[in-house]
Amino acid sequence: MDRFLTRESGRRTCHSFSFGRHYDPERVSFGPLVALNDDLLGSGAGYDAHQHRDVVLVTWVVSGVLAHEDDTGRALQSAGQLAVTRAAGGITHSEHAAGGVVRFVQAWLRPDGSSDTDEPNRRTSTPDLGGDDLVVVAGADDLGVAGATYRIGDLAAGVTVTVPPAAKRYVFVATGALVRSSLAEPLSAGDAFEVTGDHDLTVTTGVPSQLLVWSFDD
Repeated sequence: MDRFLTRESGRRTCHSFSFGRHYDPERVSFGPLVALNDDLLGSGAGYDAHQHRDVVLVTWVVSGVLAHEDDTGRALQSAGQLAVTRAAGGITHSEHAAGGVVRFVQAWLRPDGSSDTDEPNRRTSTPDLGGDDLVVVAGADDLGVAGATYRIGDLAAGVTVTVPPAAKRYVFVATGALVRSSLAEPLSAGDAFEVTGDHDLTVTTGVPSQLLVWSFDD
């Protein structure tokens, strides 16, 4: 409930960090993570063609189907699929709900150095999240961000997992709820931990839950 909220025709976005007209000097970034936007789009709604540069966009579809279009064509990204877009010197794309309501969580990261001379690219994958544990879905080489790791856990109720140590960790509850952790009160969908220091961190789910976990070495 503390997240910034943007409502437009057919869409609702909750921002975990300062974004657009929403600004809080204490909520600008966390390591290289500069945005975490939780989008809900009605059928056909979304974002018309717009440009990005010098940013890495990491899009995880929680439910529904997202239509993505850029200079290379149109692609559909379904629930359980991940897309990593390295905008480099500039990329123009659009994003819309395809045939129904879609929810996706999109992170923005600062890449290493200037990328003016790099070619933009977009890669999609469908990670295997079975096994009730956190799964690495993108690493530093995929993201172009040194020391960054992205993990996702699609967990049953009553599962306890350990978040691997790192200098900075950001744990976002995409769906479900946590009943216990080693650091804080129970969390539900939309809540997050922001952890500095490499001490142990364990969490336990109260219901089937999906966790999105960012780790940064510095």
